[in-house]
Amino acid sequence: MRRITLWAFSTVAALVLLFSYRTSTNTPAATTEAVHTTGPAPSGRPDADGRGGTFDGSSVATNWGPVQVRITVADGRITQVETPVSPADDPADAGVTKGALPTLHEQTLAKQSADIDSVSGATFTSAAYKESLQAALDAAQVG
Repeated sequence: MRRITLWAFSTVAALVLLFSYRTSTNTPAATTEAVHTTGPAPSGRPDADGRGGTFDGSSVATNWGPVQVRITVADGRITQVETPVSPADDPADAGVTKGALPTLHEQTLAKQSADIDSVSGATFTSAAYKESLQAALDAAQVG
């Protein structure tokens, strides 16, 4: 009888520990609302002929920090993409974000729109990037 009691207690304790184990302790829990826009409205600085300039998208909040896209437009085409604000500034998230941003920038320049693919492993950052990029495109009246 004593062995059975000890076995049952050990099994229950192991199951409790197993189900309470967290795989990552430095990331917040996922929410159904992944991104939302914060900060000022998109802004732009058109150049003299009005067909280009630099345009900032809105700052879009994610669970890991805000994302903001800045585009440079010349002759109605995106010529440069920057991300002045991103979770890459946080050392805990820098690896994923720094790996995703070059891919997102390349896709933006290739497709000339916000209709780009998300980067695997950086889903929330990709969604926020696309939202901010679309706001910058709207401000630039491109795409």
